[in-house]
Amino acid sequence: MSLDVQMLTVGPIAENCFLVRREGSGRGLIVDPGEEPDRILATVEQMGVKVEAILITHCHFDHIGAVAPVATVTGAPVYCPEIERPVLADIMSYVPMPGIGPYESYEAEETVKGGEALDLAGMILDVIYTPGHSPGHVTYSVRGEEAIFSGDVLFQGSVGRVDLPGGDGPTLLRSIQTLLDSHSAETGVYPGHMGVTTLGAERATNPFLAELAR
Repeated sequence: MSLDVQMLTVGPIAENCFLVRREGSGRGLIVDPGEEPDRILATVEQMGVKVEAILITHCHFDHIGAVAPVATVTGAPVYCPEIERPVLADIMSYVPMPGIGPYESYEAEETVKGGEALDLAGMILDVIYTPGHSPGHVTYSVRGEEAIFSGDVLFQGSVGRVDLPGGDGPTLLRSIQTLLDSHSAETGVYPGHMGVTTLGAERATNPFLAELAR
């Protein structure tokens, strides 16, 4: 079965929030609701889906700012990277600049650390530990669908920045190599910023991956 993926680019840092379901299904997931909860919820209503879970790739503020209101309205459990759970629980303490927010903190119902297989909304999602941009970052891979939700690990023509607390360049490249080794070139990459791409396109053209090719 194919996926129906709706991308909403939200907030001051143009973060991508995704609504995901099986084609025609009444059950769906939200990945990284970063901002503009009313817009996200309106899209959920337009799609006619019951949100079964909210998945977080990492807990930088631009990816979690709308978690609390969206979770409250939908009643969906939140899956958060285990070691970053304290950030979601105290968001404003980790916002790095004035004038951002305010955001409501949230206590995640579930945690992930990589290696899990989540059975949600008629899909199996493999959780892959992909640190480097942040310490607990995970990527969600939809089994059998050649689709990954990569957060801020890999972008179209770029990669996640590593100059934030807990960032590390060599670790990030190892995480990207893990994704390249475990998925086909045709795998769609649904990133936290910029446009949708494929692993094959990034392997071939992304200048930041040149040293992986050597």
